[in-house]
Amino acid sequence: MIAVVLLATAGLAACAQETIEIDATAAAKPFPHFWEEMFGSGRAILSLRESYREDLRAVKQVADFRYVRFHAILHDEVGVYNEDEHGEPVYNFAYVDQIYDGLLKDGVRPFVEISFMPKKLAFNPDALHPFWYKQNVSPPKSMERWDDLMRHFAQHLVDRYGMDEVAQWYFEVWNEPNIDFWNGIPRDKSYFELYAHTARDLKAVNSRLRVGGPATAAAHWVPEFLQYTAENHVPVDFVTTHGYADDTAEDLFGTKEDVPMDERVCKAVTKVRNEIRASTQPNLPLFWTEWNVQGMNESRDTTFVGPALANTIRQCDGQVEMMSFWTFSDVFEEGGPISKPFIGMFGLRAEGGINKPSYYGYGLLHQLGTERLPAASNDVLVTRTQSGGLAIAAWNLVDPGQTGKTKTVELDFRGLPADARVYIQRVDDDHGNVLKAYKAMGSPLAPTSAQVELLNRATALAAPEETRLQAGRLKLMLMPNALVLIKTQP
Repeated sequence: MIAVVLLATAGLAACAQETIEIDATAAAKPFPHFWEEMFGSGRAILSLRESYREDLRAVKQVADFRYVRFHAILHDEVGVYNEDEHGEPVYNFAYVDQIYDGLLKDGVRPFVEISFMPKKLAFNPDALHPFWYKQNVSPPKSMERWDDLMRHFAQHLVDRYGMDEVAQWYFEVWNEPNIDFWNGIPRDKSYFELYAHTARDLKAVNSRLRVGGPATAAAHWVPEFLQYTAENHVPVDFVTTHGYADDTAEDLFGTKEDVPMDERVCKAVTKVRNEIRASTQPNLPLFWTEWNVQGMNESRDTTFVGPALANTIRQCDGQVEMMSFWTFSDVFEEGGPISKPFIGMFGLRAEGGINKPSYYGYGLLHQLGTERLPAASNDVLVTRTQSGGLAIAAWNLVDPGQTGKTKTVELDFRGLPADARVYIQRVDDDHGNVLKAYKAMGSPLAPTSAQVELLNRATALAAPEETRLQAGRLKLMLMPNALVLIKTQP
């Protein structure tokens, strides 16, 4: 049972305390749910698996995302490109259709990452990345052949799904060309050439197709990319790049400054946003197409993700149109098939379809409203819902490897009845945390379907507990890495 804890208990005297004033009548600003518009997921062929689709449907229930991004739609395992006995191109979009049909059937559109190189189109067929699925990272052997593939690919999508549908998709050229996912020489100039050809190919099919880049790792190349596209009159509809909390400050910012991991992603987002504003196209949308919280000590399987996500939302609000959490699922094979649940992978659901604490954390934050109210604290998000009530997230963030203390938070409300009803849900060590239940089950290496069902049932969030304000105040005890959602009625 979720409890509202009063400070009368002597044992709480050593707890950290914070009082936060909330004015329910304060002026609000729009608060789009940019953190749950899109998710990342492994590579294209995985989407044909029922386990992937089950995870997609489950995550869509708690975070009603609209787009999914994955690598390798052009990988040979998808069968898009071949050559006949005369060396002429042969195109086959059968698996592409199954992939995108499946997404659309489940109410999600593709954020199309155009990658990687079909071997028979590659300048170097042996330029294979060390990932388990060995994608080819070579430039094309013929830019004319690449142009023809891109035009056929785009035209096929328009013919199959209709222009009004495909105009709502996004096309991103390649993945992280500034590192080992691209071996053109020099990396930047050869990528810019690939981007220019691809963007013009797509626009030649229909100008409504939306294309962008540079999809770089660690927030690189954005000024150079925008300068190149401006000087060469290359179409660009949006900017994409990546950055993770455990990327180094030197990689993200080119400095040795001491930036806490909890601040790195949004500091990088702000840097790139400012680079866009300084360009000749200052109003281009920014999509952060890969990010995640720091992953040491297998933290991505723990309750840490919820508060870290909330803290990132708080900082990045207003700086980015969409952030794509990498990934929604542990149906994932960069290092080969995952042999057991809970090895610190990226997803919200562990191998076998087990809901992690991050799954429930997303479910709480999905309930935040669409207007944000001011609050003088780094540990809350205060929002107003469409019905006129308040939805407030509060958390106690403790980084992996650190020993945190329980924190007592007092919310002091203005503009609400002094005894207003409030409804409370939480994710913490005792709520929505499957790791305890999994350990109690004996940590099976390959849980059966019945065991997975038991684990998910045991950790499912209970209905909100109802209580009342006391003289306009609410006191909560938050254990380390607790995430709490408080809602009021209008």
